[in-house]
Order: sequence, then C-alpha cells, then structure tokens
Amino acid sequence: MTKSRFLAIVTALALLLAIPTSVFAQRVPPHVFVGTVTLDGVAAVDGAAVTAWIDGEQVGATNASGGEYDILVDQGDSSFAGKTVSFRVSGANATETATWSQGGGDVLNLTGVTGSAGSGGSTGATGESGPAGPAGPAGPAGKNGADGASGATGPAGPAGNDGADGSDGADGADGAAGATGAAGADGGGGALGIVALIVAIVALLAAGGSYMMGRRA
Repeated sequence: MTKSRFLAIVTALALLLAIPTSVFAQRVPPHVFVGTVTLDGVAAVDGAAVTAWIDGEQVGATNASGGEYDILVDQGDSSFAGKTVSFRVSGANATETATWSQGGGDVLNLTGVTGSAGSGGSTGATGESGPAGPAGPAGPAGKNGADGASGATGPAGPAGNDGADGSDGADGADGAAGATGAAGADGGGGALGIVALIVAIVALLAAGGSYMMGRRA
C-alpha cells in the first residue's frame, strides 16, 4: 500500500511539473516522503501527528493513517537543497533522517521513540564540565576476612647432634667374707706313707717286667 501511495504522489508531482511554469511563477518542486510510522515499536494510531523539521523549524506536517504517512516538504522561499530533514511522531523524535533535494521522493519508514521529544529549537552547545569536587571522608573499615586454609606440611628438619656419653656407674660394695671351713681330718704318720709308696713302686716294676718277659717268650 505504501508503494502505491508513493507512486500516486509522484504521479501528481509529475502532472504539476507538466503545467506551464508561468502558472507557478517558477515554484521549486517539493520533496516527498512516504512510508510506515511506528511509535515505541507499535504502529502509530490514526491521526498521530507526523512532522518534518529542518534547522530546528517545522517544514511539513501530516497525520498517520493505517500505520503509514506521506508528507511534502516544500522549501517555499527558502533554500533546503542538501539540508538534513528530521522527523517527529507525536512529538517524539524519529531515528531516521533524510537529505532534502528538489523534486525528490523517498520511501522512509519512521521509528519514533518516546522520551526523545525535541524542543523545536536548535540544540545548544554542551557546557564544559565543572571541576571535580573534594574527596569524601573515608568509609568505615571492613570486617576481617575468614581464616585461610592450612598450609601443606613442611619438609623434615636435619638430624640432631649425638648426645654426650653417660657417666660410669659407681663400684659395687665388697661382698662379706665367707665362713671358715671345718678342719680336715688328721693325716697318717709320715713313715707309713713312705713305706706304702715304696711298695707301690716295686709292684709297678714287677708288673712291667712280667709284661716284657711275656712278649719275648
């Protein structure tokens, strides 16, 4: 539907241009804009105001119908060639802009955003930032953090030095003296002992001699 309306407007402009220039006293053809129009993402209601602006001045106006618009921007006695045309929907700025040209025709879908309404005048220059204010007082100290996790066990330390030698023990006490043994029996007479010794020797010699004689025989 938008294209058909656009074609109709362009046709009307062509017919106007075909009329002898003496009738319009060399009037410059306007620039035509058509398209859809939304406000905050929703199609604009019927009758919503759609306006065109150049250099902070309103240069065209129409009303939305069926979510669409068409508007003529006529420069009149001014010169709009090459200037930027901005648009508003129900007072809210549209994000789209266009460049005006003599006898131009554009399909431009407008998107209005509430909260971006213009004042109608040109935008003033931004003022310089003021100096920074003094620093505020320090805030209270924060709470102590939680204890950290236990660290890993460290390596074993070096071996210790050898201990000193122990002192010698004390000598034990001397044992008690043993009891005196009983007296032995009295020995025989000395002469008798000698006699017995002689007899034994003789007997030993006799036995040895008999043994030797026996072996010779």
